[in-house]
Amino acid sequence: MKILITGGAGCLGSNLIERLLPQGHEILVVDNFATGRREVVPDVAGLKVVEGTIADSSLVDKVFAEFQPDYVIHSAAAYKDLTDWTEDTHTNVIGTINVVNAAKAHNVRRFINFQTALCYGRPAVVPIPADAPTAPFTSYGISKTAGEQYLAMSGLSYVSLRLANVTGPRLAIGPIPTFYTRLKDGKSCFCSDTVRDFLDMSDFFDLMDLVLQDDAPTGVYNVSTGEGHTIKDIFDAVVAHLGVTLDEPVKVVPVGDDDVPAVVLDPSETEKAFGWKARVNFADTISNMLKWYDNYGVSAIHSHLADPTKGRN
Repeated sequence: MKILITGGAGCLGSNLIERLLPQGHEILVVDNFATGRREVVPDVAGLKVVEGTIADSSLVDKVFAEFQPDYVIHSAAAYKDLTDWTEDTHTNVIGTINVVNAAKAHNVRRFINFQTALCYGRPAVVPIPADAPTAPFTSYGISKTAGEQYLAMSGLSYVSLRLANVTGPRLAIGPIPTFYTRLKDGKSCFCSDTVRDFLDMSDFFDLMDLVLQDDAPTGVYNVSTGEGHTIKDIFDAVVAHLGVTLDEPVKVVPVGDDDVPAVVLDPSETEKAFGWKARVNFADTISNMLKWYDNYGVSAIHSHLADPTKGRN
């Protein structure tokens, strides 16, 4: 199968490449490396990398025309600057429209979109069902939700996965790497008084294997364990893993005006539709992530893709 991955140098995209290449798929990555790193998509057989932005419609059209993908995995997103609404719109809205239009023009069989749980805004019910209304209030959430809605009206066969916090190799943002880095350096930390859900990369892979079937269900689905944990739970797990001794209890600060007290997704419809259920518990999910940091570091570039011509491992 020929699979085009936007944002393939990011955490999710690069991990999927490592999963899919050994299965015999041919993969093309489009990435501008604004957040992803070129080093995690090395030159190996079956993988081609095109540097550029999906906001460039001529580039997107050219890539689709030359590669003729069977499936698209849309992982590209702009999120670095909370105040840069223009960049969010260029990538998450215009870029998504460009990829959707190219997918239609070249008869792509399935379009898989990754969506943020921030699409639900401040939910009235937690865990949040997949049919809860979308009410994003951040630039990232608004732009990602607009892109998802354009995809939904495109007529393409699509799956939009609304994701919990997926943990795995090269995760470099969020509370887990932040606490790990600061505690190792002997620096102080604080925790926001919030609840989030976390999903191990292996469980995400298991679902993606099902999503990448021609007869897979279509539509919008939540991807989560369905269980929420406080940010302090994360902090405590990192403290225990590192074996550090605190001079005083960590400070827990109130939820900010631009934050959400609890974001926990209800995966029940996903479990029914795909026969999938997350298997890795919270403690093991966090432990797996921390052990990876022990081996490779938080900011280290490490790819499991072997390149025998260059002696990589």
